[in-house]
Order: sequence, then C-alpha cells, then structure tokens
Amino acid sequence: MRRRSFPPLLWIPAGIGFALLVLPLVGLVVRAPWAQLPGLLTETAVAQALGLSLGTALVSTAVSLVLGVPLALVLARSSDWPTVPRRLVRALVTVPLVLPPVVGGVALLLLLGRRGLIGQWLPVTIPFTPAAVVIAQVFVAMPFLVLAVEGALKGVDGRYEVAAATLGASRFTVFRRVTLPLVAPGVAAGGLLCFTRSLGEFGATITFAGSFPGTTQTLPIATYLQLQTDPDAAIALSLVLMLVSVVVLVSLRDRWVPGVTA
Repeated sequence: MRRRSFPPLLWIPAGIGFALLVLPLVGLVVRAPWAQLPGLLTETAVAQALGLSLGTALVSTAVSLVLGVPLALVLARSSDWPTVPRRLVRALVTVPLVLPPVVGGVALLLLLGRRGLIGQWLPVTIPFTPAAVVIAQVFVAMPFLVLAVEGALKGVDGRYEVAAATLGASRFTVFRRVTLPLVAPGVAAGGLLCFTRSLGEFGATITFAGSFPGTTQTLPIATYLQLQTDPDAAIALSLVLMLVSVVVLVSLRDRWVPGVTA
C-alpha cells in the first residue's frame, strides 16, 4: 500500500514542536546529579514523600477501579438515554481533565471542608490528612480510567454478552465472566494511566491536603519545595516522576491512542 505523503514544509513546525516537548526532558537528564542520586533519594524527607506518593497513588488507583469501571459501563451503555442528559453526564465526568487542579482542590474544600456542604456533617476532619490526598488524586485521575474503560467497552462484541445471557447467566455473571475479561486490557491501561496521574498530582493535593512532611507532602509537592532549597534533590525527584511517566506511556502507546501500534 502506498504511504501517504505530506508537504515537506511541515517538517519545520513539526521539528520545532518536537524539540519544544523533548528538549526540556533532555536538559533534565543531562543536568541530573547522577553521582549523588542514590544519596539524594534516600534522604528522610525524600524517602517519606516517595513512600507517601506510591502508597496514596496505589490506593487512589484501587478506589478509581472500584468506582470508575461501573461508571464507564454506565456511560458506555447510555446510548438509549436522551441526548442532553447523556452529554451532560459525560461532560461532568470529564471536567477534571480540563479543570485547573487548584480549582479542583478549592471545590473539594467547599464540599468536604469543616464548613463544606458535606464536611460540616461528618464526624471526622478530611482536609489536610492522607485521606484528602487520596480523594484529590481520585478526583483528577479517575476520568482517565473511565475514558479508557469506556472506549474498551464500546469495542466489545455484544454478541458474547447476549449469548451468555441466553444461556441463563445473570447480568452480574455476564459482567464478571464475559464483559470484564474482554475489556481487561482497557482496564489495565486505564489503571496505569490513573496511577501515573495520581503520582504526579500537585495542585488539588496541595490545596485540599496541604504539605505536611510524612503526612500529605507527596512527591510533586516535595519536588517544588526542594527546588527552593536543594535544586539537586528537586532534579532527582523530577527524574523519578519522569521515569515512571515515560515507562507507562511507552508501554501503553498502542492502547490509549486509537490506530497507533507499537
């Protein structure tokens, strides 16, 4: 098959765009204090931030899976809904993707703060606790999971589900034994994207959970604070975050971009 061509002139803006995206990462790698890296990553403050980020990101991903997969199923099966409610629900689910993270943090404070719409009735305080970190991460990361799983669900051949139902399987059995195995790659892709986004969350977390070392100071927040006092430590933390992101995106390239294969 003949390959599609494009005007050679487009190489210029394409090259500039590529350089704009890649050269900052190259600068980070080149200027990294590689010899001091092990020592920097084992410092108490850095180790605490790394452990907290990994722990909360795993919990956030688990919560997003439990809540996001059913939500994706509802959205994928909403073709018979009226147009306006369907579009409104999908828009509300995806708003955190485009909402400034700080605005998300403010919204969470107004909802779950001590004087929030729901927080004023709760027996415990949520803001500025590890639970607030998880909630902030779920708020910004779950839409990635929902979109990935919804796309996988829409690609499922419905005849398998119909056949299982015809053989007497209940709706839950069909979902558990037929639908979930078929969309497992999409769930895995969405889960990894959700984990990566949770690990890198900054704005909503610092607004809703604050920055208390060992309690709510996650890796991105520690990176920002270290940049003001210890640039080498900030670079080391940045490398960790970049490495995780690159590994996840490279491994999922053929699943989160339609029509692209590794």
